[in-house]
Amino acid sequence: MDPISDMLIRIKNAQIAGHEMVRLSHSKFKYEIARALEANGYVGAIERKGKRIKRILEIVLRYNDEKPAINGITLISKPSNRVYASAKELNTGRKGGIVIVSTPKGVMSGKDARKQKVGGMLIAEVW
Repeated sequence: MDPISDMLIRIKNAQIAGHEMVRLSHSKFKYEIARALEANGYVGAIERKGKRIKRILEIVLRYNDEKPAINGITLISKPSNRVYASAKELNTGRKGGIVIVSTPKGVMSGKDARKQKVGGMLIAEVW
């Protein structure tokens, strides 16, 4: 199973169910994706807890007037099919959302990657 798709689907499902937070197994890549979501206002605080093998990632979910901040998530790249885009090809997500991009300068939204004139692998689209 793909750990990134698992992370994003857990966040989406927890928001639909009305949970306050989500706990996930920790990885640096998951943490960077969560930071990109936090910077764009889709999730609240992010905390890393535990040590070594038992390390977890706690993500506080954000709601706007009791409605989830994340209405939908679509995975763009999958383990069997990676999708790459240059800085010129990056655009905002549909429905006013964002595209999360893994670049040589780190994980960021498509808008930030376009400002820094750097392309990379498209991870997911969030709205």
